[in-house]
Amino acid sequence: MPLALWALTLSAFAIGTTEFVIVGLIPTIANDLSVSLPSAGLLVSLYALGVAVGAPVLTALTGKLNRKWLLIGLMSVFIVGNMLAWAAPGYHSLIVARILTGLAHGVFFSIGSTIATRLVPKEKEASAIALMFTGLTVALVTGVPLGTWIGQHFGWRATFLVVSALGLVAMIGSALLVPNNLKQSPSASLVKQLSVLTKPRLLLVYAMTAVGYGGTFVAFTFLASILESVSGFPSSAIGLIMLVYGVSVAFGNIWGGKMADNIGPIRALSYIFLALSAVLLLFYFTAPYPWFALVTVLLWGAFAFGNVPGLQVYVVQIAERETPHAVDVASGLNIAAFNVGIAFGALVGGHIVDQYRLVDTAWVGAVIVLMALALTRFSGYLDKKDRFTAQLNNV
Repeated sequence: MPLALWALTLSAFAIGTTEFVIVGLIPTIANDLSVSLPSAGLLVSLYALGVAVGAPVLTALTGKLNRKWLLIGLMSVFIVGNMLAWAAPGYHSLIVARILTGLAHGVFFSIGSTIATRLVPKEKEASAIALMFTGLTVALVTGVPLGTWIGQHFGWRATFLVVSALGLVAMIGSALLVPNNLKQSPSASLVKQLSVLTKPRLLLVYAMTAVGYGGTFVAFTFLASILESVSGFPSSAIGLIMLVYGVSVAFGNIWGGKMADNIGPIRALSYIFLALSAVLLLFYFTAPYPWFALVTVLLWGAFAFGNVPGLQVYVVQIAERETPHAVDVASGLNIAAFNVGIAFGALVGGHIVDQYRLVDTAWVGAVIVLMALALTRFSGYLDKKDRFTAQLNNV
C-alpha cells in the first residue's frame, strides 16, 4: 500500500479519536465548565449533526475542487476546530468548535474512500478502503482510551491539543504524499442527492441505521458517568475500561462483517440488534456491581458496532437496485444516518439523565434498539415480497 494511504489512515485515526473521546471526558468537562451532564452530552449530539450535514451537503458543494487540496483544507479545518476546543473559554465556544470539527469530519469520509481507491490498482481498491477505515477502529481501541487518560491526568483541553498535533502530522503527510493529479469522479449535485431521499426503501434503511445505532448512544454517551457514579469506578480507571470496550468493538466489527457476508445482512442485523438490546437491558441490572458491569461493557462493545458492516452492505444492495446512478451518494447518506442516530441517542440520553437516573439510559436504549429490529424485519419482509413479485413476472 502506498505511503499516501497511511496519511489518510492517520487522518481517520485523528478524526475518530476526536469524535468518540468526548464520551470519556463528559464528566470532566461538565465539572470544569460547571454545566449539567445533559448539557455536556450535547457536545456529542452537535458534533454528530455537523457530520450529518457536512457529509452530503458540503461534499456536493466541493465536488469540483482538487481532491488533494480539499483534503488539506479539511485537515486544516479539523486542526483549527480542535485548537478552538483546546482554547475554548466556555461551554458555548466549545460547542462552536465541535460543530466546526464535525463539518470537516463529514466531508473527509465522503471523499476519503474515493481518494483511497485512486491511490491503488483496481484489484486493491477494497483493501485500500478497509485500511483507511482501520484508522477509525484503531482510534476506538487506542486513541479514545489514551485521550481519556490524558484528559483525566492533564485536563480535557490537553486531549484536544494532542489530537490537533495528530491532525497536523496527517495534513503534512497528505501534502507530501498524496498526488496532485488524482482522477475525480463526476460531482454529485444536491438534486441527485435529494433524489435518493425520495426512495422509500432507502429511507427505511436509513431509519434502521439511525435508530439501531442511536439506541446504543442513549447509554454510551453517558457511559463514563455511569461507571463513575453508579458502578463506583474511580475516574482514573475510565481510560482502561474504554480500552477494553474498544478492543471488543474491533472484534465485533470484524465478526459482524463476516456474519453479514455468510448469512446476509438482514439475518445478521436481526441477530445483532436482538443481542445488543439484551446486553443494554442487562447493563441496567449489572451497572451497580463493578465486575459485572465491566463484563457487560465487554459484551456491549462486541455488539455495539457489529451492525455497521451489515448496514453499509445493505444500503449499497438496495441502492444498486433503486438508484444505480447514485450508489456512492446513497452510501454517503448512510454515514449521515449513523451520525443522526448518534445525535438522536445523545439527546434522548440527556433527557433521561435530566429527568430520571443515569442507569435508566440503558433500558431506554434497549427499547430503541428493539425498534430497529422491527424495522429490519419489515425490510426483510419487503425483500421477500419483491423477490416473489420478480419471480411471478418472469414466469
